[in-house]
Amino acid sequence: MSNAPHSVTAVIVAAGRGVRAGGDLPKQWQHVAGKPVIAWTLERFLSHPQVTGIVLVTHPDDAARVSALNLPGTVITTDGGETRAASVQNGLRAAQDGIVLIHDVARPCVSDQIITDVIAATQNAGAAAPALQVTDALWQGDTYVTGTQDRAGLLRAQTPQGFVLAKILKAHQQFQGVAADDVEVACTAGLDVKIVSGDESNLKITTPNDFVRAAKRLETSIMDVRTGNGFDVHRFGEGAHVMLCGVSIPHDRGLQGHSDADVGLHTITDAIYGALAEGDIGQHFPPSDPQWKGAESHIFLTHAVELAATRGFAITHVDCTLICEFPKIGPHTSTMRAKLQELLNIDVDRISVKATTSERLGFTGRGEGIACMATATLVKS
Repeated sequence: MSNAPHSVTAVIVAAGRGVRAGGDLPKQWQHVAGKPVIAWTLERFLSHPQVTGIVLVTHPDDAARVSALNLPGTVITTDGGETRAASVQNGLRAAQDGIVLIHDVARPCVSDQIITDVIAATQNAGAAAPALQVTDALWQGDTYVTGTQDRAGLLRAQTPQGFVLAKILKAHQQFQGVAADDVEVACTAGLDVKIVSGDESNLKITTPNDFVRAAKRLETSIMDVRTGNGFDVHRFGEGAHVMLCGVSIPHDRGLQGHSDADVGLHTITDAIYGALAEGDIGQHFPPSDPQWKGAESHIFLTHAVELAATRGFAITHVDCTLICEFPKIGPHTSTMRAKLQELLNIDVDRISVKATTSERLGFTGRGEGIACMATATLVKS
């Protein structure tokens, strides 16, 4: 598609009343790995950077449960219909023009890679869906085997299934009968559907045993731990104090830099950016921009902390080492840790500030400046 639409809306079909999964509630509202299936599924699409909106199709009887999810403004809710096809059409009518990803709510383990691949293939081909090769032998029969089935060319379908909104909505409106899924609807309308690689982890919860399988996969994916490193150097120049980790320390010289040259805060900021794979201070606050001349470095650190929060990460530990011959850092470490506690909004026992010399070797040993190294640990909350 040469003029591929940029809007990507996930239509999550969650209006079913299925009973095969067991339990007192429809399977999308049952808990797995600590929260409802529907919450896991929504999280997968809310966190994907290419998904611009979500339409959640639910049963009218579930209005109170939907409200309790505290959904963000990017999620639109609409009522389902008497059949899955009717629910899908209601969702499509509420979607923004562009690409739509139709997804079963009972697939909470879908990966970022599958979503990305379906989006890319839909942009190129107009329609795409993930699938897995059938590898097991296939039999025909009931109590006894009555025959076999050649598995060549057979695939196991998964979701999300991606389409151009206008085309799949028209295909649904014209379709007669009951379809296995939206790909069948599309193919009946003459649309070509590109196959992308599925994943065994993208399982569909159908029976009670599937909850156990899904829980194992989700529990292993819950802990997303990131570690970032930072390193910075500032030379001495004119001045009567140095700023280190947000604290003004009297000294017969100051540190030189475009901002207030707080080498401690700069290094911790870069460590957080590194954990997020978001570059460094220079990319977010270019030194060529005059508005940052003389700026207080807590501005940079606050930006990094807020960026981590918007990405769903909590800062759990920071370790900062200042490298210099002077001034003496030891008498000020408690004050520095208290300042960092305020800026990072974490417990002080998760903040380490220490110092070392370079045994009078190199530029720090000659008293030409201060170097700093820091490590930050982030955990997805």
